[in-house]
Amino acid sequence: MLKIDAIPAFKDNYIWFIQAQGSQQLLIVDPGDAEPVITAIERQGLVPVAILITHGCHDHVDGIERLLKRYDIPVYGPKNEFIPHISHPLGACDDLVINAHFPSLRVLDIPGHTAGHIGFLIEDCLFCGDALFGAGCGRLHSGPADVLFQSLQQIAQLPLDTRVYCAHEYTQANLRFAAEIEPDNKKIQQRLKHTEQLRQRGLPSLPSHIALELDTNPFLRCDNEQVKKAAEQWSAQPLETKQQVFTAVRKWKDGF
Repeated sequence: MLKIDAIPAFKDNYIWFIQAQGSQQLLIVDPGDAEPVITAIERQGLVPVAILITHGCHDHVDGIERLLKRYDIPVYGPKNEFIPHISHPLGACDDLVINAHFPSLRVLDIPGHTAGHIGFLIEDCLFCGDALFGAGCGRLHSGPADVLFQSLQQIAQLPLDTRVYCAHEYTQANLRFAAEIEPDNKKIQQRLKHTEQLRQRGLPSLPSHIALELDTNPFLRCDNEQVKKAAEQWSAQPLETKQQVFTAVRKWKDGF
């Protein structure tokens, strides 16, 4: 079984450490800042073997150069974004093998937040960068709403027990927005209370899992009648499709 740890960075980022079972070998996901990564590696006596990059936003990639000066390791990342130091450009694929210590990875093309965004699925763990958040999703930096909608639909089809490791601690704020859309959704209220308790103790709200997101994330609930009605009321127009509902909810969240 993999050991996965969140390394906090900046105000609300998580850099994920994936440690192989029975080994000190380590995969580093989205190191926007090298300093906390190096500190954690030295403290725990870990051996980095690769860096995994989901997309090119600076808070996910700015630590790569310094890490490569210290560790001679490959960098896997999206082929459709220009990211310096990527040694292994990737698109969607199955059975990506880093080395014999780790299970093979599946790479997902999940653009929308950025044009070339990818995700990494290893065992039952999805590292989805800024595509999907706890009870939310990424902003539209370089992709239209319909592209991100389709990417989230792809994620929603994963097994319900798939654990979701996204890159930001946004869950609390996202759940407040979700409660605005669905004030009678008891599962949103329960999750918000639980998240508040975790954060008061200084603990991450992540990982989530797909089943929980389907119950509480408005961006995955665009076929829900209450979400549709709320989006129509906010946008002051009828919305015929799930994609139209998603687009309205994304615009609503931008100004929330």
